[in-house]
Formats: sequence, structure tokens, C-alpha cells
Amino acid sequence: MYKKFRPILFVFISFMMFTSCQDELDLAPEDERQTSAAVFSNPASYEQFLAKLYAGIALSGQQGPAGQPDLAGLDEGFSNYLRLYFSMQELTTDEAVIGWNDGTIANLHAQTWTSGNEFIRTMYSRIMYQVALTNEFLRQTSDEALSDRGVDGQLRTDIQNYRAEARFLRALSYWHALDLFGNPPFITENDPIGAFLPQQTDSQSLFAFIESELKAIENQILPPRHTYGRADQAAVWMLLSKLYLNAETYTGTPRYADVITYTTKVIEAGYEIPDVPYQNLFLADNDRNGAQKEIIFPITFDALNTQSYGGMTFIIHASVGGTMVPRDFGIDGGWAGLRTTQQFVDKFPGGADSDDTRALFHSDGQTKEVLSIGNFNHGYAVAKYKNVNVNGNRGDYPAGFVDTDFPMFRLADAYLMYAEVVARNQGGDVSKAVGYINELRERAYGNPSQNISAGDLTPTFILNERARELYWEAHRRTDLIRFNQFTENGIWAFKGGVPQGSTTPSYRNLMPIPASDLGVNTNLTQNPGY
Repeated sequence: MYKKFRPILFVFISFMMFTSCQDELDLAPEDERQTSAAVFSNPASYEQFLAKLYAGIALSGQQGPAGQPDLAGLDEGFSNYLRLYFSMQELTTDEAVIGWNDGTIANLHAQTWTSGNEFIRTMYSRIMYQVALTNEFLRQTSDEALSDRGVDGQLRTDIQNYRAEARFLRALSYWHALDLFGNPPFITENDPIGAFLPQQTDSQSLFAFIESELKAIENQILPPRHTYGRADQAAVWMLLSKLYLNAETYTGTPRYADVITYTTKVIEAGYEIPDVPYQNLFLADNDRNGAQKEIIFPITFDALNTQSYGGMTFIIHASVGGTMVPRDFGIDGGWAGLRTTQQFVDKFPGGADSDDTRALFHSDGQTKEVLSIGNFNHGYAVAKYKNVNVNGNRGDYPAGFVDTDFPMFRLADAYLMYAEVVARNQGGDVSKAVGYINELRERAYGNPSQNISAGDLTPTFILNERARELYWEAHRRTDLIRFNQFTENGIWAFKGGVPQGSTTPSYRNLMPIPASDLGVNTNLTQNPGY
């Protein structure tokens, strides 16, 4: 679907209002100008615009891998949505360190960032850009706009379905904004077009908006397992489950009963834990090797048609270095950047030699302990993602890019969310929760030898099991915050900027509103502590 967005250059779009929130040296849209009348004279443009919304998470501009960026101010590889989100969720935790010294990237793992951090600023800008694109799509597909253009019949029905998908994508980005920043600026398609200073929302109001949007489209969007790579009902239910699971963090009020309701909907939606090895979920053919039966909402990549230096290209290349053989990962060379901490390795009994097949580490030539951030050989490498198929073969496509899809939502997470509510004694069925966990562990171990019983189902076990099952899938920061282990508690190598690790102030549970935006938008107030 991503291939369809390139003919459209969306500069009339409402994201122009966000240029008022960045000075000339910071991020700004760089598309060419066209009028809405010209763009939407072609009925295919509606689907192309929707494709652009999906592509906004995987790609960084109108021309892959670089050349016509959506945003200016940071290299296109670094400014990629998924790459930034992975960095926010993983580099800030025990699951990942990166050995590079680009700008202020080292401050993410050290948890010493400031409101001037360019990676945090660009994540913020990427989210706002994605929201603005979606707002414009919703304006251009309103009943009034379609009636003015004489759009009717099957096309109008199709467009109504597209609108539901667009609203899901906007809710997803606003959830990222809520989770990362708490109190971001807020606009919808109902706000005026043009340059103005957006008002700031608060976490309770943004939570309510996301919830209302997802409830509104719950029965309008595609049915479960309709089209791989597009949002369906199960994706909506997953996002509602994630929202409710973290409700106490966001609003101060727990919503665990709603987690049970919506994870149950996901679990009964027709997805399954396939009878294939765990690593199949993270290979280049994970859209067809059985993994697609479990993956509810992927961020899709295609080495021919979705070329980017961010996303999965970054995750796979940056994971390879030292004695690792790049061709085993379906790439021509590694970037020697990403590894993990000894504290995360210890989550697996036996570490790199664990019988748990989820322990996908490369230890040859690596020290388990991270004694130096800049040395790739310090810390085990992670061999979870590969650009090869189940037979170990790489596809016939250009060097440097990958086919592996990123599993943003998958069924295993729904199992673990349900089980967490049970472990917290907040509802649900104990026997079901134990069964869900054991289904995952039987896949991990190949047999029931490491199955658990009801007495093992504790919050600490769930947090560790989430780490073992979901590492490097952009969940860890959110999980640690929910369990009060991200800042004031929980210590891992180089947290706090010291080799042995240290605690950090709790205000870092939220990222700062970028100083560049605060400098021009008088409606914004900085998050406490910064």
C-alpha cells in the first residue's frame, strides 16, 4: 500500500499550523505545494493519502530512502518515526544500549536528557506531523467535502472505511504522545487551517479523547484478520487494552476491568499463537511464515518499495557487529551499535545459554557486562531480528534494505496483559491466565517442562515474562513505568550515566516538551522537573 503515496505531495495540509511551533532552525515540513482540488480530482487519491498515513510510521519522506524528507532538521534515518519510537522505548531501559556518540543519543540510556535533546524533539515533531496529516485526511473526507465533490456510491463507502483507519492511526500517535509527553499540544480536524498556536491538553483529557475515538470506530473499521498490514478491529481493541492497562499512570484511576474486556475481545478475534519457532516472528517472511497468524498490527517494510535508513533497516543493521556474520542476518554489513545489558540477559535462566529459545543473544567475542558504552563488544548482541526467511535466505533485492516487518501489536501481548490483571488480583480468570502464559512458554521451551502454576503468577513474574517475550518490540519503557521500575527504582548498567547504574528522578517518567516549541508557543507549559 505504501507504494501508492508517492504521487501525492501534501503541502496544503494542516500540518502547516505546526510550523508556528518550530523556529527556522528546527523541524519543518518540506513538501511541494498543491491544492486540495487538484489532489482529490482523482478518486485514487483517497487511498493514496491513506497509504501516506500508514507510511508515516515506516518512512521519513516522499522518496525512499532519503531525498524528500517530511521534516528538516535531523538526518532522515534518525528522524524516522519507528526508529525514534524504538529509541524512546528501548534505549532508555535495560533492554538496549547504543554505542554511538551522535549528538545527545547517549543521554537516552543514561536518562540525563534535557528539553534540548534533538531525538526527543524529533519524536515529538514526528508525532505532531502524523497527527496533522491525519487531521487533513479527515477534513478532506468529511460528508460535506465528499458531497461538494460529488463523491458517492462504492467510493464513498470505501472512504468511510478509510476514515476509521485514519482515526485509529491518529489515536495511535496520540497514545504515543500521551505515553511519552503526557501533556502535548492538541488539535483535531475541527480546528482551523492555518498558522496558529495550538492549545496544550492534559493527560486526563487526552486519555478520554483517545478512548472516545477508539470506541467510535470499534464497529466501523475492518473486521479481524481482514488485510495484513492494515488496522482492524483487533488492532483497535489492542490499543484500548494498552490504554486501559496504563490508565492509572495516565489518569490516576485504574481501569483493569476494561483490560479484561478488551484483551478478551482480542483473544477471541481469530488470531493465534502459531506452531512455528519464536524467531519466525522476526524474520523477513514474517508476513507469510506463520507469524502473520499472531501479528495483529505490523509496521510493514519492503526492501524494494519502502526503503528507509530508519525502522527495521536501523534495528537489524545496528544490531550486527563484532564476530557476527552479516550475511547470516541478510545484510551486507553491520553498523555495530545496539546491544543489551547484563541485567536484561539475567532475565533468562542460563543467560545466553538458556533453554528458552527467546534468548536470542550473540555472546561470541562479547562480554556480558557493559563496561564501556562506546565499545560494541561490551554487552551481548541481540540476534532477534533478521532479514532472512525461515530457510536462512535473503530475497533478491537491493543491498542495504530489509523486508522484515515490525510487530507493533501481537497476540502474545494480549495474553500477557490479561495475565497481568489476574496477577494484580484485579479480575479475570486465573486458569485462563495460567493457560495463556504456558502457551507462550511451551513455544519458548518446546515442551511443558517450564510451565507455571497459579502460585507463580505474580506481578514481578509478569514484568520479567513481558521482558522475555516482548523485548525490542517497543514496550519496555511503558512497562517499567507501570511497575514503578523506570526511574526511582530499577538499576541497570549506565542508567544515570554511571557504569554500575543508579536511580534517577521520577519526573523522567515523562519526556520534556521540547524547548524549541516552548520558545514560540506561549500556550505550552513544561512538564515538571525540566
